[in-house]
Amino acid sequence: MAFLSMSQFSLVAADELNSSDTVIELTPVGGSNNHSSGRSSSYGTGTSQSSSTALRKAYTNQFAVRITGGDILEANKLAAKHGFINLGPVLPNDEYFLFESRQMRKRSTRRRRNAQTNSIAREPKVEWIEQQIAKKRVKRDYMSMNTLSSAVHLQRFKGNEISDDLTIIASDDVQQQYASSRNRNAGTRSVGNYNLNDPLWSDMWYLNAAAYDRGLDHNVREAWDLGYTGRGVVVTILDDGLERTHPDIAPNYDAKASYDVNDRDEDPTPRYDYTDENRHGTRCAGEVAAIFNNSLCIVGIAYNARIGGTILPGFCGMKCFSARRPLLNLFLTGIRMLDGDVTDAVEATSLAHNSDHIDIYSASWGPDDDGRTVDGPAKLTRRAFEKGIREGRHGLGSIFVWASGNGGKDADSCNCDGYTNSIYTLSISSATEHGNIPWYSEACSSTLATAYSSGATGEKMIVTTDLHHSCTNAHTGTSASAPLAAGIVALTLEANPKLTWRDMQHIVVRTARPLNLRAGDWVTNGIGKKVSHSFGFGLMDAGAMVRLASNWTTVPEQRKCVVFYPARYKLLQLYTDGCSSYSRNKVGYLEHVQAIITLTAPKRGDIQIYLTSPSGTRSTLLAKRARDTSRTGFREWAFMTTHNWGEIAVGLWTLEINNDGWDDAELIRWDLVLYGTATEVSNIGGTPSASSSSLTPRSLSSKVRTRYGALWEDTSAAGKVG
Repeated sequence: MAFLSMSQFSLVAADELNSSDTVIELTPVGGSNNHSSGRSSSYGTGTSQSSSTALRKAYTNQFAVRITGGDILEANKLAAKHGFINLGPVLPNDEYFLFESRQMRKRSTRRRRNAQTNSIAREPKVEWIEQQIAKKRVKRDYMSMNTLSSAVHLQRFKGNEISDDLTIIASDDVQQQYASSRNRNAGTRSVGNYNLNDPLWSDMWYLNAAAYDRGLDHNVREAWDLGYTGRGVVVTILDDGLERTHPDIAPNYDAKASYDVNDRDEDPTPRYDYTDENRHGTRCAGEVAAIFNNSLCIVGIAYNARIGGTILPGFCGMKCFSARRPLLNLFLTGIRMLDGDVTDAVEATSLAHNSDHIDIYSASWGPDDDGRTVDGPAKLTRRAFEKGIREGRHGLGSIFVWASGNGGKDADSCNCDGYTNSIYTLSISSATEHGNIPWYSEACSSTLATAYSSGATGEKMIVTTDLHHSCTNAHTGTSASAPLAAGIVALTLEANPKLTWRDMQHIVVRTARPLNLRAGDWVTNGIGKKVSHSFGFGLMDAGAMVRLASNWTTVPEQRKCVVFYPARYKLLQLYTDGCSSYSRNKVGYLEHVQAIITLTAPKRGDIQIYLTSPSGTRSTLLAKRARDTSRTGFREWAFMTTHNWGEIAVGLWTLEINNDGWDDAELIRWDLVLYGTATEVSNIGGTPSASSSSLTPRSLSSKVRTRYGALWEDTSAAGKVG
């Protein structure tokens, strides 16, 4: 094993989200007090960290421009003066605009700086300009070879009748057809106390565990019995489009929650092709809001919610790379599916669309889950997230539900995905019908909870709506889990429309069930909650969530604590009082914890990172990724854990970094960022009264403080440690 040398560590103390950094004094273990400055970030850089196998960047002819004051007339004037077209603001009520140059190629593998861009950059009111880069984004449904080989057993329905002439196009063999189908009788299907005529109702095993005499389901029927069906809640699916005329979706379709980034209009209809590549969004939408008891397909979890779709261009599906268009597909990812590229501006616009009307944004996509990519939201998208949680839903905060990723077979980590490891997203993993870890699932400490999805051969998949007014029982991957979670969140918002984005995460943590989910890494954290890197806090429980939400009181304001740690100390240990010296910064009880890491490594995939809290809860921030051969390391990358939720912030934090490679790695910087509340949150939100019960953190003991004292050892005068 090679050594790890260290240049700088820090644990930073900053004010609230919109405040400047504050430097505090802290006592390092075995050292004296020191003062220094530090920076903080909710994401770190959030931008792509290079891979040794990365494709060349594809630069577009569009530029994001920040104009002082954000006046659209001034933006139009500047665009015209310098030969650009102003495509409009990237975010509402903001200073960022999207300009397009007709003097440049639409796509190029080289960054372009010419007289046009240089002249506009010199304008006094232009504060910042950035050429937009096409990003690779993949959908998170997954067809294994086992799934494909058993495709003959799947069916698609058109209305309430089996359609024998519909073909499944879900594999690299676009000519594969269903070889058989079994007959179904139309009419009422009885499951439990529900007699529904939706033809696939009895196949919705994740809502009907009792009918299968095994395990648990999402307890959605209890929420329905209490009268919650998603009424008054608006959900949008950020994806490849939505078949708004589908008869099982159309009655709940909401044009105000829909947008086509390509054509810049409110029609999200997907582009149809002979492969049905763009079925993903329609499948996700049906899980949320398909109509109840209408003799068509299924019933959505929040079947009275309003549903919309936002088309993001350039998604990469299973047939992203076409031999007929090698150049475009090599560099521009998925151009043949929709006309356009996924850029920072595209993502930001989609995440901010009509945020006072839309309550929940469901995303079943992200950077490539190939086990070697490290990528996340760039500048504009980070700004969209932050505006969303501050201003969305009239200040209560937009709720972003994200699929955790399908890179399990490549030993990927969802902590290398800056979307799913964001504190602003509700990250959802998958479980199979038997409660197992799916083969595609990624384990990481940022996952909050779990919803059901597909599994191994012989395990059922998710049934939902499909293109051409049809149905499918073959929706897969974490793509299928995120919309189930979004539907449950919609039921919860109906129970209490005043919930903030953080309230929702607290409710998920307190109600998720670890029972019957099989993983070898379940631990009990400092407040007695079981948590796993594969399943988060467990399976989402709709009944428990709506019951808790109906009496929930808003949690105390979010605090953020960042503390600087001097470089000369060789032990990767930090003692913090949670910024208690600064009342506006004090974090007494934890929510999210980030370790923002900068390090160099000859092979990034050999690095493993662990963080242990004062309560003794050990989070795997990064597991070994054998396919990641990048030599760039990490640059201000924010690894996140939810495993310390509710624990006390005060005490000794320990960072472990293992390097399994033969060459030395160097840790340049470490910022530990603590998010949480100054006071404890009660079992029903708010601050507990003296008589109320709550999840009480365990007391810290001297054993906890000294347990890791000998974890690191200075092995040389140069300060290398192993």
